[in-house]
This record gives sequence, C-alpha cells and structure tokens, in this order.
Amino acid sequence: MTLTSPPAAGTAAPPPAAAPALPRWTGPAAFTAVLLLALVVVPAVAPPFQINLYARYLCYALAALGIALAWGKGGMLTLGQGVFFGIGGYAMAMHLKLTEAGPGGLPDFMVWSGVTEMPLLWAPFASPYVALPAVVLLPGLVAAVLGWSVFRQRVRGAYFAILNQALAAAFVILLIGQQGLTGGSNGLTDFPVLLGVDLNRPESQLGLYVAVVLAVAAVYLALRAFDRSRLGRLLVAVRDGEDRVRFLGYDPTVVKTLAYTLSAMVAGLAGALFVPVAGIISPALFGVVPSIELVIAVAIGGRYSLAGAVAGALLLNLARTSFSEQFADGWLYLQGALFIAVIVFAPRGIAGLAASGRELLSRLRTRRTAAPAAGAPAEGGTP
Repeated sequence: MTLTSPPAAGTAAPPPAAAPALPRWTGPAAFTAVLLLALVVVPAVAPPFQINLYARYLCYALAALGIALAWGKGGMLTLGQGVFFGIGGYAMAMHLKLTEAGPGGLPDFMVWSGVTEMPLLWAPFASPYVALPAVVLLPGLVAAVLGWSVFRQRVRGAYFAILNQALAAAFVILLIGQQGLTGGSNGLTDFPVLLGVDLNRPESQLGLYVAVVLAVAAVYLALRAFDRSRLGRLLVAVRDGEDRVRFLGYDPTVVKTLAYTLSAMVAGLAGALFVPVAGIISPALFGVVPSIELVIAVAIGGRYSLAGAVAGALLLNLARTSFSEQFADGWLYLQGALFIAVIVFAPRGIAGLAASGRELLSRLRTRRTAAPAAGAPAEGGTP
C-alpha cells in the first residue's frame, strides 16, 4: 500500500470543504409554496366567509407590492398609494353599477340624489372594453403626470411623501363632496353581477379568490423580473445615488416616473379586484389612514423584499382582524407600536430578519465543517 507523503514544510494545507449551502426558503421557492397553499389548501378547509376575507387581504397585499417597488427599490415613500387604489376601485365600481342601472340607465344612488341625466364622466364606463383597461390606465396616467411634474423639479424624500399624503386627502374630500356623482362618503355598493356572473353565489366568490391569488402571483413575478432587469438595477442605483446616476448620463426623472407609474397601476388593479370581492368602495377604504397602513405593512414585512411586502400585508391584516375582535379601541396603538419597533430594531423588516438568520446558520455550518478538517492529522502522519 502506498502512503501519500505529508505536505512539504511551508506548503499550505488545502482549505476545508465548504459547508453545503442552506436552502433559501424566501423568494421564488417560498412564494411558490404559499401559492399552492393558497390555491389548494385554503379553499378546501376555509368556510366561504374566511375565503372572502382572505381575498380582501390579498388585494391589500397586491397594493403593497406596488409600494415595495416605489419605496423599497426606488426610494420613493408613497404615502398616497390609496389614491390609485381608489381610482381603480371606482372605475370598476362605476362599470358594475351601470350594468345593473335602473330606469333611464342611472344607478340607484343617482336617482335618490335627484340626478336626471347620465353624467359625462360615467358614460364611457358602461362598456367593459373601456372600464377594464381604465382600472390600470387611469391610475397610471395620474401617476405619470404627477411623477414627471415633481421629479423633474427634484422633489424627493419627505417633501415627496407629504405631497402624496396631501393628494390622498384632497382626493377623499373631492369624492365626499360629490354625492350625486360618486355616492359621497357612503361610496358605491351593491354589485350583484360581474361580466354576467352572479357575484352572490359562493362559487363566484371562490372564483374571485382564485383570481386575486393569481393576480398577486403574476404581479410578483413581473416585478421580480423588472427588479432583475437593467432598468430595475438602474432604479436601485437612482435610489442609492441619484446625483451619481445623473452624472453618468442617465435621467433619473424618467426612471423614477416609470417606477412610480407601475406602482400606481398595481394599486389600481388591487382596487379593481377589491370591489367585487368586498362589494363596496368608499373614501374610508383608501384615504390617508389606509395609505399609511399599507406603508406600515410593507415596513413590517421588509420594504426591500417583494415577498416581504406580501407577508407584511397579510400578517398585519390578520393581526388587525384578530386583535380588533378583543380590543377594538387598541388596534391603532398596537399598530403604531409595531411600526416603531420595526423601524428601531429591524429596519429591514421580517425579510431582513430572515436573511440575517440564514447568514448566521450558514456561518455556523461552515465553522462546524471547518473545525474537524482543521484538527485532523495530515495523511500518513501519526494519529
């Protein structure tokens, strides 16, 4: 038997084998698992009421994805995301009200308010070929005009956030003041039919739930692809150093406006899906407070992670439902405390904590693998 000679003096020993990589249970793998859980397990075990409730949560999670794009990837704190959620929701609600309009083609609340002629603003939404594209195009148009106007003036940071919040407040005041046109503070309710389908049937609600789940999955995958594209990397570069990007010859105004527009379109889609699921759209659902709650959800989940934003929105809404049943007046205080705790102790949210945990486990596994290799005698030597 031939023995291998020990390494010559001064010759470095080969490095120990690296520890096997830990599986990444965040990102695509986790999202796929959650998608299968949502599509297969939840409909099989949850009663219809809970399925409808989860569909509402997922609509908020969809809107949170838009905030993760604008705020997490682009550094634009959007405290008025509810505006675009509301525009998409009202566009869908107007179409649904017109499909079941009463005498004269007027929705019921207009008749009660004394309106005698169809408002010009409402007429185009009678057609699904206008209303359905409008749920994303109208929010996108508003965001594009607003974004281009403010970004070219280099408005950013707290000033941009305050401007968004003011937009949300103004939008709510406008809707409440137009009782005969928008339903006022009561909003629009009672949507029995969508594209010829009776929404009051349990099968229809299950179909809506599946549609919302698939919409969240599709938007997540699309935004993930955008994040990995050249334009997505440029958006992150603008977030980290807008002046440097401008110095390199790129126009940050175009990049930020595009991201802000995409974020608004995602919120509009979320609002449009929310309307047939919840059966109502009103200013109370997308004003200043709901917009801030969406930001809190994204902060808790992790604003730099798309999957974290979805998780944060779902967890926050589940907690609100559970906590409000026991302590109706204490939820806002708890929500504020959670937000402060996350900002102070976990700035990257749940997704950041998960990433730190993976890194810690990987280092521990590497040390355990390296320790026996470092203490083992050289081949052919004395044991």
